[in-house]
Amino acid sequence: RKGLYPSQKPYVLGREAAGTVVAKGDAVSKFNIGDKVAYLSPGTFAQYTKYPENGKILKLPKETTDEQLKFYAGSLIQGLTALTFVNDAYDVKKGDYILLYAAAGGAGLIFNQLLKLKGAHTIAVASTDEKLKLAQEYGAEYVINSSKDDILSKVLEITNGEGVAAAFDSIGKDTFEISLQAIKRKGTLVSFGNASGPVPPFSINRLSSKNLKVLRPQVFGYLTTPEEWNHYASKLIELLSSGDLKVFISDTYPLSEYRAATEALEGRKTVGKLVLEIPE
Repeated sequence: RKGLYPSQKPYVLGREAAGTVVAKGDAVSKFNIGDKVAYLSPGTFAQYTKYPENGKILKLPKETTDEQLKFYAGSLIQGLTALTFVNDAYDVKKGDYILLYAAAGGAGLIFNQLLKLKGAHTIAVASTDEKLKLAQEYGAEYVINSSKDDILSKVLEITNGEGVAAAFDSIGKDTFEISLQAIKRKGTLVSFGNASGPVPPFSINRLSSKNLKVLRPQVFGYLTTPEEWNHYASKLIELLSSGDLKVFISDTYPLSEYRAATEALEGRKTVGKLVLEIPE
């Protein structure tokens, strides 16, 4: 929407969805008409998606209701992002102190839960006390209000001056320098979002003083092979089915109100996940 990622027009937005198979090709053997599925694909803000059976698609339980479809549609990208990042981008260890930004957002609430499951001490950053309370309900141990607290000072206070083992930073330009300073020796900065704009170029030599690692990953790079997709997708479904991972959907918008949904997102007025309901 902002033009940060070039695209040919016309362009259909969307990256994830859940729904029902309504037609299939003669050679398709893995899916049948009527199957409930969740999948990753460009152009999902549409009534129909043509999709290969060997793509990044999951067959859901037969008893999945339309209401439950929302939770699958709202969990794939952010759930898989958090799941791959806390294992592949930085393999979180029990006892690690972790700095997490946008901790009450859709991805943030999932990160909170996964980090707690791994035994980490999560330091959650959000812009209001209400958001921070929600982050705590989902597993955060410490909280920082970015509207009134000095993030770096609070991190050093919480970690007794040592800093965090890793930072998961989805904000970008406005927080990159803070994150770099908040990480301890041999720590890892995972920068994966542009909420405040892209991170400007910086000298790689700055990493030397503390032997730091900096990554700019995206989830699809961890789901490239069928083995990777099957491993993480099945793990996500297992966590959702067991109740160990909960997806907080704060609002459902009809597709016709997409503009209002994005204005709420960009205005930082939302918590959890928003989903779009596509008309039949």
